[in-house]
Amino acid sequence: MIKRILVGLAGTTFTPVAIQRAVALARAHGAEVTGVTVLDPRRLRSREQPAPEEIGLGAHHSNRPIAGSTDSIEESIQRLEHSCKEAAVKCRLLRESGDAFTTFIDAARYHDVIVFGLGSVLKYASPRNDLHGQLIRLIGAGVRPLIAVSEEFRSISRVLIAYNGSMESAKAMKRFVQMRLWPEAELKVMTFNPSNDRACELLAAAEEYCRAHGFRVCHQSNPGDPKVLLLPAATLWQADMIVMGNSARSVLLRKVLGDTLLATLAETKIPLFLAQ
Repeated sequence: MIKRILVGLAGTTFTPVAIQRAVALARAHGAEVTGVTVLDPRRLRSREQPAPEEIGLGAHHSNRPIAGSTDSIEESIQRLEHSCKEAAVKCRLLRESGDAFTTFIDAARYHDVIVFGLGSVLKYASPRNDLHGQLIRLIGAGVRPLIAVSEEFRSISRVLIAYNGSMESAKAMKRFVQMRLWPEAELKVMTFNPSNDRACELLAAAEEYCRAHGFRVCHQSNPGDPKVLLLPAATLWQADMIVMGNSARSVLLRKVLGDTLLATLAETKIPLFLAQ
């Protein structure tokens, strides 16, 4: 059961989808939504002075707010308030300034799930765009579960669970199943263990667990490299979401799903559910 959902209002192309996802979940589960705005003085940009990386990425639409600017964030606030009103969902706003990740970490303590465009937050929160370091900072602070949305909203009817038998991936699977955010979704548990016997053992146990919680579930064993094969496999199955485990330790040491997680974040167009 979830009662409080936190959504990041970064004012980027990911933000409308994050809002739509948060409001849809809140309406389905009788929860409230808290929108967090983040205005980092070091990262603020005016409409007249777009960042170099934005040249060629829609900047020719002069009537549209620049991503990450005060205008775009105000637009996000209005979108959230309007969406919540239409869905009869309770809405709160936290207007903050300063370091984006400190704001998220502080607010996440009192929410059940965090929703945002992970690509946009990681892009605009750090002047050095340190994906690895910022991810470790979020995970190390206990900010989870995270729902990282893509730039296109999609209904969640098929969910692929990346499972390698580690405690981190088992916890992620259990967290997703127990939260029952999308109880009608079909699940596929996929492992990339090179040993067929070990893969069969892992998949049978995982499938049994998911079925015990009332889910329709199938499985697939793939002996290849998950960094290379996870996204193609998810796309081929037409997955609407990927469940992945993480921990600060696994990411720091770049072990199996830690390394896979970084590769997936950089390339995915499929929403992610990240948990420990």
